[in-house]
Amino acid sequence: PLPPALNLTRSHARAFTRTFAQRNSEVPLLAMAASDRKRQFEQMASQDGFVAALDQSGGSTPKALRLYGIEDSSYKGEVEMMDRMHEMRSRIITNPKFDGSRVVAAILFEATMDREIGGMPSAKFIWEMKRVVPILKIDQGLAEEKDAVQLMKDMPALDAMLDRAVAAGIFGTKERSVIKHFNQQGIKAVVQQQFDIARRVLAKGLVPILEPEVDIHASDKEACERLLLDHLLEGLGQLAPEDWVVFKLTLPTQPDLYLPVMQHPCTLRVLAPSGGYARE
Repeated sequence: PLPPALNLTRSHARAFTRTFAQRNSEVPLLAMAASDRKRQFEQMASQDGFVAALDQSGGSTPKALRLYGIEDSSYKGEVEMMDRMHEMRSRIITNPKFDGSRVVAAILFEATMDREIGGMPSAKFIWEMKRVVPILKIDQGLAEEKDAVQLMKDMPALDAMLDRAVAAGIFGTKERSVIKHFNQQGIKAVVQQQFDIARRVLAKGLVPILEPEVDIHASDKEACERLLLDHLLEGLGQLAPEDWVVFKLTLPTQPDLYLPVMQHPCTLRVLAPSGGYARE
């Protein structure tokens, strides 16, 4: 990840726990001390390490399972398929090397949140046994391309999912859309949708990760990023002082382009995805 915002203080963490409690006064919560919420906030803000993307969704799961030698004939239906995937995720999470000293947070698919690891609810196990902050993927995939972007599909059950996430001990959420090429109307729509969903997440006391991905193969990638920056700063300027968000942003063509985003008081952290790049 890129360095976290430098303007964070412990008072922000205390304010976060107060805000979470106020916004969830009527939601039946999984028992979690305010000190745990505060520690998760501080860990997301300042600890070095990686964020593990364990949010493989249903559409691409068969291919992923085949890569691990699990053929389609070894399960019947989506429930059994997700059970096989959960077994694989559980092996990763229970590995001794998977802990908070290396992994800051883990992004989970909804089906993972709804299952158990080691006889405990998944989010509870990840935090209490591994000290890894649990994040929930909330988008339901991408819509068809329009205006050179792919917005997120509609999420009619979002509020119910967020209530379940709060009750399960989830810290925050992740939502992804994609910018294919430069298009003023399309990029504006991507950022507007990202912040619209983020405000619904914030209303539940959770911390949203906004991911307006820019296609790394776009011929006009730098122009996309400059316009994206302008809209991100505009969106940040409309948040309340205690509305903290995280961004997952494609590595920009111009170094330090997103520094103004990182330095904004509402930015908890900025993450950089590694997908699509060579390892050499």
